[in-house]
Amino acid sequence: MKQGFIDLAKYRLEKAKNTLSYAKSYIDDATLDSTVNRIYYAVFYAVNALLITQGLYSSKHSGVRAIFNREIVNKGLIEKQWGEFFADMFDRRQKGDYKDFVKFEKQDVEEWLKKAEEFINKIDKLAFIF
Repeated sequence: MKQGFIDLAKYRLEKAKNTLSYAKSYIDDATLDSTVNRIYYAVFYAVNALLITQGLYSSKHSGVRAIFNREIVNKGLIEKQWGEFFADMFDRRQKGDYKDFVKFEKQDVEEWLKKAEEFINKIDKLAFIF
């Protein structure tokens, strides 16, 4: 893999970790829908980092999800539950950002934060073993 792709993947993973850190601070200092938005983007950046290490890319969120499922989840490189978590956070972010009267429960958001951290750690370990 070219050094430029390695550098970009590392950058995206760092961005994922930073965004997750922001999400953790948002839980008490911002709205829960803002926290859900940051959780999703943290996971999204991590998935992008992993795809970059595989020479894969999409400019659309739906494309990233499809490629992740096809090339990573379906090939058994990561457990199916993580593909489902990524899709779930996408759906929740969409609702929080674009639907009216959506209300998230703090307990749920705290659980998603924990899952996102575990997910990003798994991606971090997986990204550079290929």
